[in-house]
Amino acid sequence: MIHLLFLVLFAEGAVALLLMVKVGPLRELAMRVVDQVKTGKGPATVKTLACTLSVILMSNVASILKIQNRGLKLGTVSPMDQVLWRTHLLEASLIGYTLFLAFVIDRLHHYLQKLMTLRKTSSTSREEVEKLQMENRSLREKEEKSSGETKRLQREVVRLNESMKKLKSEAKEHERKASVAEAHVNALQKQSEELLLEYDRLLEDNQILQTQLLSRG
Repeated sequence: MIHLLFLVLFAEGAVALLLMVKVGPLRELAMRVVDQVKTGKGPATVKTLACTLSVILMSNVASILKIQNRGLKLGTVSPMDQVLWRTHLLEASLIGYTLFLAFVIDRLHHYLQKLMTLRKTSSTSREEVEKLQMENRSLREKEEKSSGETKRLQREVVRLNESMKKLKSEAKEHERKASVAEAHVNALQKQSEELLLEYDRLLEDNQILQTQLLSRG
């Protein structure tokens, strides 16, 4: 029994050490072993063993107290009782350490699982934050690009307005020149008509003079 308890105690100590100290892939191996123990019929088996060891522990404690009481009554402890007392004390100590290490392993496994879950959640949250930051950066770039495009369009609108004003002023100037030219043409037409009338009058006078000359001759 004592040899078996020592073996179990050393195994539990090794598992607890691997869970506390990360040594390559050994921690993952220890986690898988504990996971296997906690799945299926493992929990029921562990509880049964724990109850059995607790009963043995209580029996050893009762035996130790019984031997001590007998020694107090007799005033001395026989060599056989001393051997039994030490044996029961050793078994009780080993069982106590075994149960304690089992509890420590259970808690370590539980908190390591929580830690792994938190790390995964933190990693996922970090990825989400990075994704949001990238989207925010992309939106800012698009906003800056849109702002630059808007400013460029505004400058283009201002330039077109200036060109339109210039064209309007040029059109007005052309209209004014056209009006002046039209007035000048009208004046020339009037002068031409007057000259034609004068020419016709001169022709008539010339014909009259020629007629008079012919009649005198």
